[in-house]
Amino acid sequence: MNMLNTFKNFINDEDGAVTVDWVVLTAAIVGLGIAVLASVSGGVLNLSSEISSALSDTTIASY
Repeated sequence: MNMLNTFKNFINDEDGAVTVDWVVLTAAIVGLGIAVLASVSGGVLNLSSEISSALSDTTIASY
């Protein structure tokens, strides 16, 4: 009878399922972050280049 109760407790235990859910959610968030980084990085590089050019062309007047 003790072995049957142990087996029932093992079947009803959901701690591992919660861990798998968190791992899947974390992987999805990391994947989304990488996708956003890949899509935004080109625009950021272009914008930083434009800002650098604008600052280089600016003259500072001293009185």
